Amino acid sequence: MEVILLEKVRNLGDIGAKVAVKSGHARNFLIPYGKAVVATAANLEKFAKMRAELERNAAEALNIALARKDKLDQAVVSIAMKATEEGKLFGSVNTGMIAHALKDIGFDVERKEVSMPQGPIRQVGEYEITLLLHTDVTAKVKVNVVAIKEE
Repeated sequence: MEVILLEKVRNLGDIGAKVAVKSGHARNFLIPYGKAVVATAANLEKFAKMRAELERNAAEALNIALARKDKLDQAVVSIAMKATEEGKLFGSVNTGMIAHALKDIGFDVERKEVSMPQGPIRQVGEYEITLLLHTDVTAKVKVNVVAIKEE
């Protein structure tokens, strides 16, 4: 199925690109979330008229993401968890916990922006976590996982 992208989509294309995607991806993700429209003659015409507005909105979103990146790159977050003497956690640190910890220190970060491709953290230590703020902007934050001292 051919679609016209209404916004930049990671690993697919830029605004206005006419791309061929699997019909399920278009029907279940791109079209319902307003990221693309079916590539018909009428939609091509409509897109040509609203292209400037879409590009302006994309530029604004990019500027906002760059401003957030500047603030977040210096962020250091500490999460206390119960752990064994060897440093293995009872449980794990996941994307939701990191987003919540960042909110607690004043940063507006959503859970879906936290990227942990290696999976949740299961050991005490210092980690560098990537935040996906925009398709072109990523920020790195330091997460210190420390053991809670029990008495």
